[in-house]
Amino acid sequence: MHDTRAVDLNCDLGESFGSYVLGLDEEVMQHITSANIACGFHAGDPVTMQKTVNLAVKQGVALGAHPGFPDLLGFGRREMQIAPAEATAYIIYQIGALGAFATAAGGLLQHVKPHGALYNMAAKMPELAQAIVKGISLVDRDLILVALAGSELYRAGKEAGLKVAGEVFADRAYAADGSLVPRGKPGAMIKDPAVAALRVHRMVTEGKVTAITGEEVDVEADTVCIHGDSPDAVLFAGKVKQQLVAAGIEVIPMGRKIATARE
Repeated sequence: MHDTRAVDLNCDLGESFGSYVLGLDEEVMQHITSANIACGFHAGDPVTMQKTVNLAVKQGVALGAHPGFPDLLGFGRREMQIAPAEATAYIIYQIGALGAFATAAGGLLQHVKPHGALYNMAAKMPELAQAIVKGISLVDRDLILVALAGSELYRAGKEAGLKVAGEVFADRAYAADGSLVPRGKPGAMIKDPAVAALRVHRMVTEGKVTAITGEEVDVEADTVCIHGDSPDAVLFAGKVKQQLVAAGIEVIPMGRKIATARE
């Protein structure tokens, strides 16, 4: 049964690198319940990771690792061809790095959400999806895998017995097969916060979203992503949360959401 009582709001954060500042992490953090923190491969660095983890712990925002391809220049959005064993090692390495900062800050990792091209490729490639799931399982089987509902990554996590949070996107258009429209294509990004908020409300309450080509697509909305690198991220986060709360939907970390759904 589709659970409409509660949903998590997540955002990709900690994506600055050295002197280069990206995103409005402190402002966005006030509206979300879970943070996906870059682990140094596609973005982030040790100082940024520590600062972002500490900020999340202080704000009471749940911690998640956001592992990506080793591609700082391309921000992890370029596809890479890697062996499954490499993918597993990349996941273990990045979870381990962020986990150490979580421990140092007196916090715990709640979830793992692959980033960018790694996420999108794993949505369609079973072997890559299984390699990611293996990496998470080897580190901590209590970690929640965040995956696009209906994707190969979602299925691989479920088949391995992991807790899986179905993710929907506030600011991205969907294709008819339930995948995200590639960023380079016209209409891929939802630019109006009010439109995004209404779409999220429907995804959470009805489990449906209208594809860019007009078809109705089934989704599972355990957690809603708002991209932290968007110039309007704070506005989007605020609008989406306001819409959900006004509809009587509780906004809580995905760990609590999943635990509540199982009761």
